[in-house]
Amino acid sequence: MAAYHVVAIHFPIALWMVSSLAIVIRAFSSGPIGQAMDRALPVFLTLGLISGAIAYALGLAIFPWETLSSTPMGRNHMLLASWSLAFYALLTVIRYLHGTAIWDGLLSRWVMAALAGIGVVLVGITGTLGGHLIGNYTEISQLLRRLGWEIYSTYYLPNLTLLIVVVAAVILVALGVLGRGSRVPGQAQ
Repeated sequence: MAAYHVVAIHFPIALWMVSSLAIVIRAFSSGPIGQAMDRALPVFLTLGLISGAIAYALGLAIFPWETLSSTPMGRNHMLLASWSLAFYALLTVIRYLHGTAIWDGLLSRWVMAALAGIGVVLVGITGTLGGHLIGNYTEISQLLRRLGWEIYSTYYLPNLTLLIVVVAAVILVALGVLGRGSRVPGQAQ
């Protein structure tokens, strides 16, 4: 039964990675390719969100919560899977609520590119932890160790990490507010 989750999870991973790539391309290009990526972005995000929710539900249905929560690796994987799903749900809502206005202003573009990068990191770590759970080990775990996170112990938010998260959130909000005032030359306000 675990194979169903393993197969299903590759759909949202692919869609979210393409969504992130589309965001980065659109952030740096207002040309025809950037415009085409922006038109496809809501579709990629929506399909990624739907398939992500299905894969998440499959994971919870196949692997008992008692099993997942009994190991640090299982808890870490569920934590990052929840963050990934919530993060891309937020990106989907942002794109639908603000439409093409998210590309108005240089700072808004940079914020969107930064958000795409954060999403890639979240999904990458989630996939790494999931791979470890089924015996497919990667070098990303070595990188995480060098950065100070032992993936075989439960991830708690130490004070320094919490401070970094809060500072990053404040910076992103400030950039978003500042970006609302700046416009790309030649565009109507």
